[in-house]
Amino acid sequence: MATPLFKLLPLNYRTQYAEVRERASSAGALLPGTPGTLTLRSGTGYGYWYRRYKSVPQSEVEDIVCKDGDEGALAEMRSRIEFAQWMQVQLKALRLLRFQVASKDVDRVLVELHNKGLFTAGLTVVGTLAFMAWLNEYGAATESASTEDIDLARRQALKLAVPLSLQETLQALRMDFGPVPGMPSTAPSTSLKRPGAAGLRLDLLVPGARIGRAVSVPELHWHAASVPHFDYLLADVRDAAVLAGGHCIPVRLPEPEHFIWHKLYSSATRIHNPTKSAKDIKQAATLAAVLVETEDVELARSAGKAPPSVLKHARKAMPALNRLLGAHASTLQQFEKLLA
Repeated sequence: MATPLFKLLPLNYRTQYAEVRERASSAGALLPGTPGTLTLRSGTGYGYWYRRYKSVPQSEVEDIVCKDGDEGALAEMRSRIEFAQWMQVQLKALRLLRFQVASKDVDRVLVELHNKGLFTAGLTVVGTLAFMAWLNEYGAATESASTEDIDLARRQALKLAVPLSLQETLQALRMDFGPVPGMPSTAPSTSLKRPGAAGLRLDLLVPGARIGRAVSVPELHWHAASVPHFDYLLADVRDAAVLAGGHCIPVRLPEPEHFIWHKLYSSATRIHNPTKSAKDIKQAATLAAVLVETEDVELARSAGKAPPSVLKHARKAMPALNRLLGAHASTLQQFEKLLA
């Protein structure tokens, strides 16, 4: 008997997530690391309040908050710490309720990028993190996804008041990010990675006719790797959120229907990486089933906007879609009609 790719979570679980996302969207800058505590120091003859917290495991940090007596600034920081404590409790509960929650390392990076205003400037989360976020948005539970990659994309120049160095931003997190050599080795780097085979990696991506070409992104003092048909993927984006560590981070995601078709296209181009190809198809099939069965989405609308090459490559995924969608007849029928 065919196994369903997802289970719709109960309404009260989905309502709980919606409250978390709504509060996060209006919270402004997020406190990095653990919520922390307030400490008064007056060894110099003047009193100053500090927030003590852990930014990385086993590493405690102190940030100055205000002078002693500045009750307004102190009250504001107390409120932000209380919000961070509430959010931390909510994230633990949502993980137990089968929502997708990324790692603490992902948390640290996305919080910093959010606080720097990069998502509101036009940076978009793509890849597996986007898939996890869309599952949460629709209240769909499936096997827990995980990734050691943060894939970020921009369709056009980010709307930043002044340029911002991506590498310096990550290095300031004390997480030992370093550039990944380009391919060939003379090409500029488009990725930053933590040490070790399983270290977290950040890839910057942009639309381009040829895969993997390094494209200058001057507003980030960095380069991005070009990906075919990313202009289609990023044509429409939506405000959403990523759950990671102890935070709900407001981000932007590509339109889910466009995400599905581009994943199917990508699966056919990964001829030397069958594991990632299979993952792409499963993510596309799962999200398609969620949209068709819970939102009555007609995939023909987004397929009609897709470049012919995307649909041509997507047809190669039909055997796998037939296997995966055995419990989702209506979704499979749509694919069969569109990819015949």
